Amino acid sequence: MVVVCSSVAAQQPPKILRIGYLSTADASYESTRSNAIRASLRDLGYIEGQNIAFEYRYAEGKLTRYPELAAELVGLKVDIILVTGGSAMVRAATNASKTIPIVMAGAASDPAKAGLVESLARPGGNVTGITIFSGELSGKRLELLKEALPKISRVAVLYDPASPSGAFDVKETLPQTARALGLTMQPCEIRAPEDFEKVFSALKHERPDAIYVSPVALMGANQKRTISFALKSRLPSIYSNRDAVDAGGLMSYGADLADSYPRVATYLDRIIKGAKPGDLPIERPTKFDLVVNLKTAKQIGLTIPPNVLARADRVIR
Repeated sequence: MVVVCSSVAAQQPPKILRIGYLSTADASYESTRSNAIRASLRDLGYIEGQNIAFEYRYAEGKLTRYPELAAELVGLKVDIILVTGGSAMVRAATNASKTIPIVMAGAASDPAKAGLVESLARPGGNVTGITIFSGELSGKRLELLKEALPKISRVAVLYDPASPSGAFDVKETLPQTARALGLTMQPCEIRAPEDFEKVFSALKHERPDAIYVSPVALMGANQKRTISFALKSRLPSIYSNRDAVDAGGLMSYGADLADSYPRVATYLDRIIKGAKPGDLPIERPTKFDLVVNLKTAKQIGLTIPPNVLARADRVIR
């Protein structure tokens, strides 16, 4: 009799690690970031279907869906949750689980001030990752808008009052900067997708000099709508992300998100290899981009001053 002995371990298929991908936007808007992070993971040896898999959940700009989607991912017993939204979405994930590692792929606010971590240097708990401090750049965006368009006096601010960062911008950050620049702010509340057309209709009659689009989830999920309205109305617009300018917005200023994607993948890699999220310092952005779309400027009849173009990191001609 011949007895063939084989290793039980050798018969086991390799474990496929599951990453829950929690986005404030929709699949189309999120694709640039998700594709870049997946590419960075491939560079580190993670192949989808072989040793890694993603479970995607998209809130489509609806703040009320955050807890439900976070709970779904926890129910699926994912190994890590990757959060691409701001403090409200990170909080939904931490409320859903205190044990599953949570990696932020660009939280908009200061997670320490928001009470999500103990400190940036030593987060503690189960949260770490990248923060882009988008809200802290709000005043700078307004300054750049005024520098590019010296004659403007009234700026409409599209924001979601349900977003903590958006509300803080409108109540605190932007008014201070506006006073210093001699600008009048016109807050425009948008709480749901159906509110956009109402606000657009009002702006057609009130005619502000420019539009400031707050960097919150609802605006990101409906970015095409704001860009289309601004172009049709021949209104200058400023955003926090360069994708908006690629799509037809006039200007953007914010952290270079593309620079952060490989770092997000590195966080995932380190946690997969055994690092504790609470021991991994949260990284702040190291590069900021000013992007100007001269095609859009020409389309709406504007001339951007040479000094602004000279400072731009990228000019679309």
